[in-house]
Amino acid sequence: MRRVSADHHHHSTLDPDRLARQGFPEVVFCEGKTEVQIIENLAQLARANGRALGSRLDAKRAGAVAAALPEASYDALSRTITVGDPPPQPAPDAPAVAVVCAGTSDLPVAGEAAATLEFLGHPVRRIHDVGVAGIHRLDARFDEIRTAAVTIVVAGMEGALPSVIGGLVGAPVIAVPTSVGYGASFHGLAALLGMLNSCAAGLTVVNIDNGFGAAMAAQRILRSIQTATKP
Repeated sequence: MRRVSADHHHHSTLDPDRLARQGFPEVVFCEGKTEVQIIENLAQLARANGRALGSRLDAKRAGAVAAALPEASYDALSRTITVGDPPPQPAPDAPAVAVVCAGTSDLPVAGEAAATLEFLGHPVRRIHDVGVAGIHRLDARFDEIRTAAVTIVVAGMEGALPSVIGGLVGAPVIAVPTSVGYGASFHGLAALLGMLNSCAAGLTVVNIDNGFGAAMAAQRILRSIQTATKP
């Protein structure tokens, strides 16, 4: 049997022009990739754009990846890694995103959304553990949510919190169901269906545990706002 050698330099076809084309760079989804593939992809994107972001990098492999890349920073909770230059500093009047999570168990998904937005240079207001089981907790943080340009709401179980917030604010609300919950939650399907059937009109819903997708939806909204307000 002829042995086929792996060519590590031809495993991926990256999109370094995405930043110029869409206003945000390609992000490396690390799950399922080898350490070599992750390292080379991040390095190539950082060379092209000045910095790079990787998502869903487990802690077991993060040490080897970070050791191979200068200026790498890994966050274990959100499972994200950044390489290269720091993100641009937002202007004092830049529109902010509120990233709200219902419970502490939802923090990894909320953290992924927040880390992605911060990588893109957006101000983020992190609001944790204000779910409907103790809805009075929301009141103390409501002004931070009400004055945000976009709100991302992360919740598991029955996924009720986005409906509550969606009925109280006028800005876009992006709901993220998580796979947190007991048996009949069906690994987040119950929360997903609850959010899709929300009576709070105009709610946007992304896939289960997709904090990254919610952040990119917010990025598109913010970019449209910033483009519309430019002289």
